[in-house]
Amino acid sequence: MNNKVAVIGGGSFGTALATLAASDGREVVMYVREEEIIKAINEAHVNPVFLPDLLLPKNVSAKPMSDIENCDAEYIIWSVPSQFTRSMAKTYAKSLTGKNILLATKGVEISSGQLMLSVISSEVTAKYSVLSGPSFAKELARKKPTSVSIASYSASLAKWWQETLSCDYFRVYTTDDMIGLEVGGAVKNVIAIATGLSDGMGLDNNARAALITRGLAEITRFGLAYGAKRETFVGLSGLGDLVLTCTGEQSRNYSVGKLLAQGKDIDEITHSIKMVAEGVPTAKAVYLAAQERGVQMPICTEVYKIIYERKNSKDSVRDLMTRPLTMEMPY
Repeated sequence: MNNKVAVIGGGSFGTALATLAASDGREVVMYVREEEIIKAINEAHVNPVFLPDLLLPKNVSAKPMSDIENCDAEYIIWSVPSQFTRSMAKTYAKSLTGKNILLATKGVEISSGQLMLSVISSEVTAKYSVLSGPSFAKELARKKPTSVSIASYSASLAKWWQETLSCDYFRVYTTDDMIGLEVGGAVKNVIAIATGLSDGMGLDNNARAALITRGLAEITRFGLAYGAKRETFVGLSGLGDLVLTCTGEQSRNYSVGKLLAQGKDIDEITHSIKMVAEGVPTAKAVYLAAQERGVQMPICTEVYKIIYERKNSKDSVRDLMTRPLTMEMPY
């Protein structure tokens, strides 16, 4: 078995992970959609669209997506937007079968309500792991200290990824709760839109703290409905990722919320952002899945209504604050 790593997806996070995988001299191949990015990576060692400030190691190269059919790497980092994961997996299932795949994609499929592990594993038989945690790609590019978690059904496989990606500025912990890591990494994007809305409306610190805290309760309830472990949500992929995404100005989802608060239309916002803000499709997917499973998620429900039903955000604040009074529960 070779130790070559392939990264499928040429966005900012995939690019940062490619750099980490290549840090010990290992050959890394990125499979990218955009021709200009492929050319720039191979000739100038930069991703000029999504992470222009990061100089990639010379052992990182790029190929077009169609070349996945000829991929000989045994280890794959999957960094494809959530709503395109099924179609991509189906297209290249033959080439991906039997590989060791690390899911760095976070989201819930709108049409099925399935988490990404369920989506991709229904199309490709492989050995899966999941990566999640508070990790802005731009900070990784600047080698700022970052910690994440990796989960796998195989302790030895989780350890392989841990040892491969860890370095003096990127610390990886392992766990066995793949579902918990997926849920935390996906639903926090919806809560981040809510905190962006709150800050954009000038609701200040009390409101933001309440949204983060009660947002964590919603994430936990949602995760338990899928079979996750409760304790996972107080870790890096739960509370840690939630705090980062809800307070960091680099967060695309937080930015979406602030733009919504300014009165901009969601279609205008998504077209103006180069990278996918996963919280937008995830808001719809989570709303539908929560309805189907009977999970109470008032914050996520209001985010869905603001985005997809064009509900006035002030009305959402009023409706959240005047819900029937109840005892506080952590989930």
